[in-house]
Amino acid sequence: MDYGDIITIEPGKRSGKPCIRGMRITVYDILEYLAGGMTEAEILEDFSELTSRDIRACLSFAADREKKLFVVAL
Repeated sequence: MDYGDIITIEPGKRSGKPCIRGMRITVYDILEYLAGGMTEAEILEDFSELTSRDIRACLSFAADREKKLFVVAL
């Protein structure tokens, strides 16, 4: 998935952490909710401004980061 138009990084927003579409909701926030057991439906219910595509973009972003960490370690 191409998340380039969804995941944004702005130095002055949330200390430069990757956010969703310029909002103050970070990729980390979404991953924490999912890891804590929230379903996609529950997240979307709590944050009406988010979409399913936003959540998939967070997962794709995290997967790419993990892949890059693995490559650097080699």
